[in-house]
Amino acid sequence: MESEGKSVEERIVESYRQDEDMMILVFAQWCVNHDIDPMVLYREAYPHQQENDRLIRVLELTVPKEEAGDIPDETLLGVLSMFGNEDLAVVVSEEIGKRKA
Repeated sequence: MESEGKSVEERIVESYRQDEDMMILVFAQWCVNHDIDPMVLYREAYPHQQENDRLIRVLELTVPKEEAGDIPDETLLGVLSMFGNEDLAVVVSEEIGKRKA
């Protein structure tokens, strides 16, 4: 019985990790689509964190902006908020403001 519970717990954790990777990919692709370096923007939001290995890994999955679909600003902000990345959402909002100015 205990091993069944652990396997459910592991599946939940893995599902969350996959969802989080998708959020990172949406962020990274949005950056690429707007000629923004995702690593620079991430460091601006989280200056005290070490390099984000997951962001580095996910960057390999991005495509050139000419091949990518549009990611609306509101979609990215919603996804960041859903995962509690408020600091990153603030920095992204500032970039959106610069682009619209």
